[in-house]
Amino acid sequence: MKKILFTLTALIALSGFAKAQESVYPAKDYKGLLFITNGTVHVGNGTVIENATIKINNGKIVEVGTNIAIPADNVQVFSAKGKQVYPGLILSSSDLGLKEISNGVRASNDYTEIGEFNSDVRSITAYNADSRVINVLKGNGVLLASVNPEGGVISGSSSVVQLDAWNWEDASYKMDAGIHLNMPSFIVRFGRRGGGGFPGFGGAAPPADPTKLALDKVEEIKNFFREAKAYNQESNHTNTNLKLAAVKGLFEKKQKLFVHADQLKQMLVAIDFVKEFSFDVVIVGGSESFQIADLLKSANIAVILGEEHALPATEDDDIDQPFKTPAVLQKAGVLFSLNDNSDNTRYRNVSYNAGTAATYGLTKEEALSAITLNAAKILGVDDKTGSIEVGKDANIIVAAGDILDMKSSTVEIAFIQGRKVSLENKQTQLYDRYKSKYGIK
Repeated sequence: MKKILFTLTALIALSGFAKAQESVYPAKDYKGLLFITNGTVHVGNGTVIENATIKINNGKIVEVGTNIAIPADNVQVFSAKGKQVYPGLILSSSDLGLKEISNGVRASNDYTEIGEFNSDVRSITAYNADSRVINVLKGNGVLLASVNPEGGVISGSSSVVQLDAWNWEDASYKMDAGIHLNMPSFIVRFGRRGGGGFPGFGGAAPPADPTKLALDKVEEIKNFFREAKAYNQESNHTNTNLKLAAVKGLFEKKQKLFVHADQLKQMLVAIDFVKEFSFDVVIVGGSESFQIADLLKSANIAVILGEEHALPATEDDDIDQPFKTPAVLQKAGVLFSLNDNSDNTRYRNVSYNAGTAATYGLTKEEALSAITLNAAKILGVDDKTGSIEVGKDANIIVAAGDILDMKSSTVEIAFIQGRKVSLENKQTQLYDRYKSKYGIK
């Protein structure tokens, strides 16, 4: 009974919150010319253009540079004088829109499915475009995200969404871009990333040989893909197998295999997957990737680094190893992006993770690329976004200061596909509410 009352209370609270946000609507399409003028434009590919103007037509960037003429009539002009202009930030891996309250309210979550091999599960159909987290992310400059399923061995397919939409159909930016695989753990660690840990006080002892169990599971995964390869090579099927059909894009290079792995042995198995199946593989997590950066480069494997503000993976690592890993990958030529997968910050600190990486070996423009253009390349949307270049969607943010700096990175204007989107969210509403209460201007 107590559980039922708790759930009802939480749902009523969510309902009240929804009413508080009824004034935040997705922006309408803007057709015509739009200019962002006199800003310092950080293109996203390492280039910075001072006192630049961006010309946008029907949501697409058509010109970037200086001395761009602005017509007198029928245009919108936004001055960015004294401001910093960036590509919209991209969250490379998340459960955004699938998980609202992680503990206690199951009805608000739809990010996992029962069973081990769920390749036919599509995260996009469960995406909640009304999630309260979304507007907070926009206020921090995040305009696109990859939405991933979780659980099991093969979780299903992820999709890229833009964060100003009425529903999942509107939000979809690239559907079913990748298949997600959770690599089995080869070791048992307590209190560290990348290997689980003891189940807690009074729990059962860890398995006697986790390596053997992991290798057995890896062979099971390989057999699944071998069967899928044979199935998808057949021109006609007596019976349709949705799970095998769902991974056809991996063999056709239309999808990528996102392997969630932190341990060294897990990533070596991922390299073996490339050798046997010729998959395009992306490591998600990669806390020990600095140890095999050259191998990852030679196998053409990209990395989405997980939570950077965390303890190192092992006790033997330097205490600041998570901060230094991006620079190691950069030096080795590995394509990587930075991410924020913390349930505490709810992904809003992705730019500050990049700022930390810039303090530990990356340049600021390299760190910016790790949350814009690099992320777009990994997700397969760099033809449409990730940088402020001609022909791409106008996914742009204008900030009062350095977007990588927690103190000065106030986002003032944001555009998604040329639409000026609202930056209002629950936090800004509370800020205005109590300013009004105490007469603060």
